[in-house]
Amino acid sequence: MAGNIKDKEAFQRLNFLYQAAHCVLAQNPENVELARFYCFTQKTIAKRLVLRQDPSVKRTICKKCCSLLIPGVTSTVRQKRGPRRHRVTVIRCLSCGLTRRFPNNPKHQLWVDQPEAQLENQPQPETQNPSSKAAVQSNNPHESSSVDSSAQNLAT
Repeated sequence: MAGNIKDKEAFQRLNFLYQAAHCVLAQNPENVELARFYCFTQKTIAKRLVLRQDPSVKRTICKKCCSLLIPGVTSTVRQKRGPRRHRVTVIRCLSCGLTRRFPNNPKHQLWVDQPEAQLENQPQPETQNPSSKAAVQSNNPHESSSVDSSAQNLAT
């Protein structure tokens, strides 16, 4: 599957930037600006090349300030009960204060994780060459009779 990826080098670069942001914050938690720069660069590359990132990666980057969301370092994570007793995970960025809520339902499944979202499971449309279409049209008795009747009307 890795050989089929269109922009393999671009994904490798995105992966490197994401890992570099993690390493910078792991070594010194005060280097938030450098990690933010790496995440911002990752986001702009993905936009420019129109690449889809995995939801697990997108959930760990703040949409407002592009900082890496690491619980206890750059963000706070809380489990709350939402409306109608649904469990919700609330992630708050400590840099800009943006709050994001994610459903915390054990039965919840992301679209990309569902089997019908995978290209391998999609039904392939049958391609017909023009000669087979002509054969199908000639086998249809209703179409040929309407052509014959219109030809007879012109002859009279």
